[in-house]
Amino acid sequence: MEPVPELEALRANLRAAVRGADETVERVLAAVLAGGHVLLEDVPGTGKTTLAKALARSLGATFARVQFTPDLLPTDILGGSVYRASDGAFLFRPGPIFAQVVLADEVNRASPRTQSALLEAMAERQVSIEGETRPLPEPFLVLATENPVEHAGTYPLPEAQLDRFCMRLSLGYPTPEEEVRVLRDHAAAEPVDALRPVLAPARLAELQARVRAVATEDSVLGYVVRLVARTRAEPRLRLGASPRASLDLRRCAQAAALLAGRDFVSPADVRALAVPVLAHRLLAAPRAGATAAEVVDEIVRSEPVPD
Repeated sequence: MEPVPELEALRANLRAAVRGADETVERVLAAVLAGGHVLLEDVPGTGKTTLAKALARSLGATFARVQFTPDLLPTDILGGSVYRASDGAFLFRPGPIFAQVVLADEVNRASPRTQSALLEAMAERQVSIEGETRPLPEPFLVLATENPVEHAGTYPLPEAQLDRFCMRLSLGYPTPEEEVRVLRDHAAAEPVDALRPVLAPARLAELQARVRAVATEDSVLGYVVRLVARTRAEPRLRLGASPRASLDLRRCAQAAALLAGRDFVSPADVRALAVPVLAHRLLAAPRAGATAAEVVDEIVRSEPVPD
């Protein structure tokens, strides 16, 4: 399969905006092509917001940033009707959820009631407001961020919401050499401001359909199912992965194959994405002695790989 020029340009844009995070960029691209949402869990200042803005600019997509706080209300995200005094009518004013790329910044700082405003949007690409169902634009992507260290004034994300994120990723700190490049890049202006659209939303929709056509042999499908099934039988986990997790792992593996220039999924695609796709959906049992990510990594290492 020939490389897709637009994807190469999109990859270059994101790497230029966020230095030293090539693996995370690849996984974000896979999630976007799979039509999934991404949870970016990292300490402040590592480039999470920059990555979201760079993606929106590179797609020529509408972008909205919502700063989640304890006093944020569902209507602040979804929108609502506003009274017009001139004729006494109520007009619907859409909220930021109606953008194509939505950055939910510090999503765990809002109350569970407000967090729940994202559930229908993320799962069904629509919102129900005041008795009416309104479709969201295509493409539609939620990039949410949270700080894994600071817990004061935060609310844990419910399992139902975590399951709607295709992947949980981390940017991490750059190496000293990469951080020097960051300082140089930001000397005159913000690199993200210089980015130009390289992949139109309509073209992205075509590539997302192309991902679905990437061949996945039955042996690889069985491999996906076995990995997910083992999380459900694992005594160190209180909650295993859902069927939605199986679908996301298969679709992300298809997207990774397309990014690699292949028209078929290999077991290596599945192995590489198992932890970021599965781990955040799981709950470790008390005194498990390992995190959910460590358990998934052990499962991947021990499960036989199909030929």
